[in-house]
Amino acid sequence: MRKLMVRWIKRSLLAFGLFMLIMLFFPTWTPAIQGEKSISLLTQLKINGAGHEVMIRGVDRSNPILLVVHGGPGCSEIPYVRKYQQELEKQYTVVHYDQRGSGKSYHFNEDYSSLTTDILVDDLLALTDEVMQMLDQPKVLLMGHSFGTYIGMKAAAKAPEKYYAYIGVGQVANTIESELDSLDYTIEQARLAGNEQDAMQLEQLRGLIEIGESYTPRNMVRKYGGAARLIDDNQDYFEGFLLNSEYNGLDVIRYLRGIMVTQKLLLKQEAESNLPVLVKELELPVYFVMGAYDYMTSVQSARNYFDQLEAPHKSFVVFEYSAHYPHFEEKERFLSWLNETVTPSVIVPYE
Repeated sequence: MRKLMVRWIKRSLLAFGLFMLIMLFFPTWTPAIQGEKSISLLTQLKINGAGHEVMIRGVDRSNPILLVVHGGPGCSEIPYVRKYQQELEKQYTVVHYDQRGSGKSYHFNEDYSSLTTDILVDDLLALTDEVMQMLDQPKVLLMGHSFGTYIGMKAAAKAPEKYYAYIGVGQVANTIESELDSLDYTIEQARLAGNEQDAMQLEQLRGLIEIGESYTPRNMVRKYGGAARLIDDNQDYFEGFLLNSEYNGLDVIRYLRGIMVTQKLLLKQEAESNLPVLVKELELPVYFVMGAYDYMTSVQSARNYFDQLEAPHKSFVVFEYSAHYPHFEEKERFLSWLNETVTPSVIVPYE
């Protein structure tokens, strides 16, 4: 009996080891899209000397390009984003990429200690050129999300001729101002919920936040509904890592390692060089899209920046039911807004 048990344990351990190897190294892909003109591509492109993971999906490759700059820093959306863009892919060619040092663009043999936001901006501009050439299109719609708005706005300011328009979703602005809004919100919500202990712990951070040395804890912002209202963003990552084909187990390790290595470094640069100081004017149409309950990047802080920003055309849009992910939480409304407001205004007149 004991020999049978030992044999069963060995076989179980072997099976588990094989399963883990498969999970770590299985080939990754993005599912095909039907149609003669469709494109569904997941590949590594060499951009400014570094390997960048790029996912391009669309029913018709001649549709306008929507190039998305993810946030975090380090939080690629490739692992899960397909669930939110099925309808978008019918009318746009949607491009996602993992920024240098993030997700599948993190390489174990590379040194990221000197990574800067300016390097990420130059990567984005080079990727834009690559995508335009690949798809034979003259310009791109540029959309940043969260920290990606910091990179996206700097790129749009540097090379406005490459883009039809800039769309900032969960737009970052003055970091301290935004964080104080987040702090006040979470304290108020904690007290309304009867959680005085949370409120007291948060209040103790005020001094550090006021001098830019701390942030409102993101677990608290999430707990009190300032991150997402209609989706579970953490669950999206878990399901994407586990069930979707774009990432394997080794890629998950890359993702986590990239955040550990680059996030603090890049956030420090953002905090020390706020966008309202760096980018005061854009020479292209500008749209800020905010969720009414967004306290990861506060609506009021974004509004203050919007009011002082100069652009040939600008629009500030608030989605009333969502928080930091209005393009996911209210995806139908976002697509309608994009089709009815942005695309006819910025693409058709210049074609």
